[in-house]
Amino acid sequence: MAAAEENSALFPIFVLTMIALPLVPYTFVNLYLTFRKKSQNINCRCSVCFRSGKYRKSIFRRISNFSTYSNLTVLLLWVVVVLLSFYIKHINTEIQIFEPFSILGLEPGVSEPEIKKAYRKLSILYHPDKNPDPEANKYFIDYISKAYQALTDPISRENFEKYGHPDGRQGLQMGIALPQFLLNIDGASGGILLLGIVGVCIILPLTIAVIYLSRSSKYTGNYVMHHTMYAYYHFMKPSLAPSKVMEVFIRAAEYMEIPVRRTDEESLQKLFVLVRSELNLDLRNIRQEQAKFWKQHPALVKSELLIQAHLTRETAELSPHLQRDFKKMLALAPRLLEELIKMAIIPRTQQGHGWLRPAIGVIELSQSMIQAVPLSARKATGGSSEGYGPFLQLPHFTETVVKKIARKKVRSFQDLREMKQQERAELLTQVAGFSDAEAQDVDIVLEMMPSISIDLTCETEGEEGIQEGDIVTMQAWITLRRWNDSIRAFPHAPYFPYEKEENFWLLLADASSNDVWMSQKVNFMDEATAIIAASKAIQELKEGSGASAKEIKIAVKEAIDRVKSGSRLVMAKFQAPSEGNYNLTSYCLCDAWIGCDAKSNVKLKVLKRTRAGTRNIVSTDEVPSLEDGAEDEDEEGDDDYDDDYESEYSEDDEDVRGKDAKGAVANGTVHDDAKGLSSDDDGSESDEN
Repeated sequence: MAAAEENSALFPIFVLTMIALPLVPYTFVNLYLTFRKKSQNINCRCSVCFRSGKYRKSIFRRISNFSTYSNLTVLLLWVVVVLLSFYIKHINTEIQIFEPFSILGLEPGVSEPEIKKAYRKLSILYHPDKNPDPEANKYFIDYISKAYQALTDPISRENFEKYGHPDGRQGLQMGIALPQFLLNIDGASGGILLLGIVGVCIILPLTIAVIYLSRSSKYTGNYVMHHTMYAYYHFMKPSLAPSKVMEVFIRAAEYMEIPVRRTDEESLQKLFVLVRSELNLDLRNIRQEQAKFWKQHPALVKSELLIQAHLTRETAELSPHLQRDFKKMLALAPRLLEELIKMAIIPRTQQGHGWLRPAIGVIELSQSMIQAVPLSARKATGGSSEGYGPFLQLPHFTETVVKKIARKKVRSFQDLREMKQQERAELLTQVAGFSDAEAQDVDIVLEMMPSISIDLTCETEGEEGIQEGDIVTMQAWITLRRWNDSIRAFPHAPYFPYEKEENFWLLLADASSNDVWMSQKVNFMDEATAIIAASKAIQELKEGSGASAKEIKIAVKEAIDRVKSGSRLVMAKFQAPSEGNYNLTSYCLCDAWIGCDAKSNVKLKVLKRTRAGTRNIVSTDEVPSLEDGAEDEDEEGDDDYDDDYESEYSEDDEDVRGKDAKGAVANGTVHDDAKGLSSDDDGSESDEN
């Protein structure tokens, strides 16, 4: 009976231990991350973002943020821990030590007649002949009889004095921390133990393995479905216009799995009327175009309508079911767009180049998604090549406001940014009709908007000039500046319900051939990682050039200082092409802001090989090529250029030739200005080497 009671008492302790082991560290880690995240205070502080509830810190918002399944589960487990602790504290779990005098109710050192007298009294109460209770019988045999024997029998007393028990040395007894009712099913515990062993050692590992294998076979490392990657690779074309990127984006398998209900039809019909102008339908055959649109796969129709509703800010009338589907789509959008960018710049040619035009289109779609700006708003209008789309990301701005300030010669977004604060406040209050608080909101957002500059060089390590077949090292410092002097910030995006980090994509491309020579994602949120990467890259570069230890130390320190001041180092290598002059363009594109990109022209002069040997030459067999099943540049792709929406980076051949003499430096050296719109004219082409 004592052993069973001991096992039952150990069970709550066992349960408490199993719960507390993962719960305590998980709770502390989450609390640390939560307080660290709140202390950063890098979100937008304008009134529009506050009213959206995205960053609001009111008690209602905190409760709604806390009321997630994971947080409620953690709270419930802590309640269980408290109750178990209270229960364990009030139950007797102390192991009883065998004390014969205490069992017989005597004081140590009493005479043998008194021992016999006490034994007779207890026998009357617990002896089987006097008391038929089985528990009394067990207590009499296990305790009273042994206590009497330990005090009267010489051998038993000797064993008790030596080993603490009348039966002599006792072996170590171990119990199992399970309640007694589980161990006494049909009088045996073997079935329970066998079931536990099978469950823990066989069923549980198999279940985990099946879940892991099924998930790994369905998703990539970035939690994007493999079917999505196949679809993006198949539908991506080199001539894909920005307005056509939407048709590829909505083909994600994640969106195709969102259920299409019959109850959604009425809401989708109303939504179609609201966003019809954004669907690129041919107005000359509008009935046929509408019929063709509705004949698509229902999931495609639903996905495009919900995305267009977000871009046009027409989501207020969505039904509750559509609201849930809509938020799920927006939650998936950032990583799907990132994979779509990678699919555009993946090497597709024998030279290992990606495609520029679709890459720019995907990034522009990402900008529109985060800022909830329709693609049609980015068409070139009047004196602005970027349309009025950049204005719509500012609080309180509408198309009507843009037209009003355009009459005052503020036709481009850059004109508004370059105005003095007092002049801008007067313009917004007197012309646009803003209040002082609304004008202040505009200033808050403008202060958060990043300005990017690029300092880029291309050279062959240890050699003068670049010769065909050389491995060219590209080194680029990307510097971010804001008016509020901060480096890390979440973009102003009140219509996007989730936090989104700013990411920048550096592309070195040949616009005339639509080739992306080099691409790299740049992030300014993690300074520590950027310091480590820059230090390592600069150290390896200096060691390769034969610099001394002191020079390496100085260069590394300078790199660390540049990173802390808001710069990021990007280094990449590519093989120099055949002899000739190449007019390249460096793009630094932000995936969260419109109108904050940097673009510069870079001239790369490749000389004919005159050095002995073929140092660092890579054969064409080693260069990644187009995979089987991918679509080449065909005649169908040419149709995608005939679209009314052109990217702000689209330029004809005459523009390219006209810009070759401006802002470019021979052999790939360019120092971009703070706006990213022009380059220094210091360098000139060198005909040496």
